[in-house]
Amino acid sequence: MELLEIKKLLHHREPYLMVDKVIEVSSELIHTQKDMGEHPIIEGHFPGAPIVPGAMLQEMCTQAAGVLITRYHAPVEDYDSEKTKGYALGVLREVKSAKFLGMTRPDKIIDIKVRLEKIARTRFDFYGEIYQDERCSAKINFQLVNIPGELL
Repeated sequence: MELLEIKKLLHHREPYLMVDKVIEVSSELIHTQKDMGEHPIIEGHFPGAPIVPGAMLQEMCTQAAGVLITRYHAPVEDYDSEKTKGYALGVLREVKSAKFLGMTRPDKIIDIKVRLEKIARTRFDFYGEIYQDERCSAKINFQLVNIPGELL
């Protein structure tokens, strides 16, 4: 899935868009990638020893899960972030646990793998892992919700 289709499914835009490419996606699993490169947030985290912030790793998982929700579990057909109104899809409700197992560097591709664990009406439980050079650097359990427009 290329960037144009990702932008159709997500409201996020640069510099806050944390999904560059979707490698594979199904109704329960998604594998995405992000190249942080010279991302502005990295300049201050930390000068001379850049590390991708844990909050950004969580956001990568959240946005990847958002693509999965929008593609397979949207309450409307043919969702388009530019045109479809009345819903906020994949809103972060809870981070149940986050374990950071190593440093994630901005100079290499980051792989984000997220699995849908459970659906309860408009609530979605996910488990995500962040990889770099085939090494897992984060494991995150989190929950997203779909919110109808009248509750926004």
